[in-house]
Amino acid sequence: MTDFAEGAPCWADAMFKDVEGAKTFYGDVLGWTFGEASTEYGDYTQAYSGGKAVAAVAPPMAGAEQAPSAWCLYFASDDANRTAEKIKEAGGALLMEPMQIGPFGSMALAKEPSGAVFGVWQPGEHKGFEKMGENGAYCWAEIFTREPDTADDFLRRVFPYQVERMEAGDEGGPSTMDFKIFSLGGPEHPVLGRMKMDEDFPPDLPAYVQIYFAVPDCDDAVAKAQGHGGTLHFGPMDSPFGRFAALTDQQGAAFAVIDLSRTTGEMPPTTPA
Repeated sequence: MTDFAEGAPCWADAMFKDVEGAKTFYGDVLGWTFGEASTEYGDYTQAYSGGKAVAAVAPPMAGAEQAPSAWCLYFASDDANRTAEKIKEAGGALLMEPMQIGPFGSMALAKEPSGAVFGVWQPGEHKGFEKMGENGAYCWAEIFTREPDTADDFLRRVFPYQVERMEAGDEGGPSTMDFKIFSLGGPEHPVLGRMKMDEDFPPDLPAYVQIYFAVPDCDDAVAKAQGHGGTLHFGPMDSPFGRFAALTDQQGAAFAVIDLSRTTGEMPPTTPA
C-alpha cells in the first residue's frame, strides 16, 4: 500500500440511499467490483479496480438519511486531532470530530470557510487508495468555490502546500480563469486544483470538491452513465490533461471522468502564487 504525505488526497467514499443502485452504476461506468459490506461499520463496502481498493460506498448514517448523496475526498493526516485544530484555527468548521474507526484509522469531516466539504484520514491498517492515476481509479480533484482567496488561505494554513497559478495561455487572448494548483514537495508533485466558480455555475450551487476518475474512454463512460440515469453537466471536452466530462450519478452525486491518454494542446504555463 502507498503511504500518503500530509495533505495528499488518500481516499474517497460516498453514501447512497440505494447502495445496490450505486454499485450497478459505478460497476458499469468505472468497471468496479465490490467487497462484502462491513456490518460492524455501517455496511461500509469497498470498491475495487483490478483487485485494488479505490473507493467505498455505504448507506447514510443514522440521522443523515435525508442528506444528498455526494462523494467525499479525504486528505491524509499524520495526526487527525492536530489537523482538526488547524481547520478550526483557519476558519473552517468540523462536521464530525476526529473519530477512531477500529484498527483502520481515524477520520474527521470538515467544511472549509467557503463551503466545500472534505474528510481527514489518519491511517491505521487502512492506508487509502491502493491504485491511483489508472483506469477505474481516482486521479485528480478540484475545489470549486466563489471565494478563491478564502479557500486558498485556508488550504495553505491547514496543509503544507506549495501553490502555483495556472495561466490561460495564448489562444483566445485574455482570460478571467482563476485556477491554482496545490503541490506537495514541489510543483512536479501536484495534488489538488482550485477553480473559481463564475456566472456559468448555478447561483445556488455551493462550493464543492470535484473528484475525477480515470477511464479508458470518456465518451463511452458518459454514455454508460446516462444509460443508468446519470446526468451530463459539462463536456466531453478535450484538454492538455485528457478528455473529460462532469456528471452526476442517478442519485445526484457529482463526479468527473477523464481519459488521461487522450490529450490535446500544450500544457498551460504556471507561475508561483
